[in-house]
Amino acid sequence: MADSNEMTINLVVLGRTQTGKSAAGNSLLGSLDFESHLSPSSVTTCCSLGYSCRILGITRRNGCELVLRVRVLDTPSYPHSSLSKEQVKDTVRSALAHHFGEEGLHLALLVLRADLPLCPDENDQTIQFIQELLGPKWKDFTAVLLTHADKAEEAGFSEEAYLHKASNTLLSLLSSVQNKYVFLDNQKSIIKEERATVLRKLLNFIRQNNYRVLLKHDKE
Repeated sequence: MADSNEMTINLVVLGRTQTGKSAAGNSLLGSLDFESHLSPSSVTTCCSLGYSCRILGITRRNGCELVLRVRVLDTPSYPHSSLSKEQVKDTVRSALAHHFGEEGLHLALLVLRADLPLCPDENDQTIQFIQELLGPKWKDFTAVLLTHADKAEEAGFSEEAYLHKASNTLLSLLSSVQNKYVFLDNQKSIIKEERATVLRKLLNFIRQNNYRVLLKHDKE
């Protein structure tokens, strides 16, 4: 924190190709910092850090409004169309140490598509990758971001109905991270009110974690 009336939260987006990691990062920042488009191959090949402008109207402390700043680290997907698992892991680990090494990481956002089922093999592969990347405390510092929620809504699913019909694989994953999840409507994500709602939920997760951060030695 720069001062008592300002808070900075450090986030990293993780996930598979074409889940919408970079687009989600842009939504959180309220910008177009990260390249994001439909592609037959993985778009992101290196890590990049994006910064939000000063955000007002999100949270308060001791009756006073806080200025929020958001920093998001965009990462290559895993599995990747041109990088090995070790290459992706080394790239992300190095970027986390470089950008968040002193201040620590508040939340890793595992990005999944709400309009696609989560299969056991895919889940196991992703969880193993995050465990290796973040270490034994990964569950405390990981939340699930379900993108393309607008498509699930178009199919007639409210958030409650979606979770009622969700696979045991997804429900087990959500349970393992203490049900820290957020739905992101890709059609509304650029709307100020939608962004504020998502940021408030993430801040609530951080608050429930007593504002702890994941530091480099915690991952070893």
